[in-house]
Amino acid sequence: MRQFKGRVIVPGECEAEALVSRKGFNTLASYQMALQFGDKEVKCGDQNNPDIYKKPMLGKALCLPQTIGSTTGGMVLFTACAQHKQPACMLFSMPIDSLAASGAILGGVWTDSSMPVIDNLGDEFLNYVQTGMTVKIAPDGTVNVE
Repeated sequence: MRQFKGRVIVPGECEAEALVSRKGFNTLASYQMALQFGDKEVKCGDQNNPDIYKKPMLGKALCLPQTIGSTTGGMVLFTACAQHKQPACMLFSMPIDSLAASGAILGGVWTDSSMPVIDNLGDEFLNYVQTGMTVKIAPDGTVNVE
């Protein structure tokens, strides 16, 4: 087990299976199928991200460096929360961008969904965590990976 400490963006705690993207996460491309076409498993639709393409994101600990792509990213995250199609948590190795942060924060404030978000976990976190590992996060930004 390894422990990492990051900055809390959206507080909360959870335990979930890791889904790891080593590339930037294109929020719109990843959620398009789930939000527009009713994919109930919320499989990643971003064909440019081979790490997670066609893998279910619902209820996973989404581990990524950063988000990339469209300026709609914040609204996409908020909509995922509103439709209960969000990951269990989002864990960023780098600082979160303002668009993703706004969507995640609004999802936590304006919906009844829970999606804790922690950033600044560092490259060591993203190098260590593997898809399928168990991730536990605490309200203070502590992340345990086993």
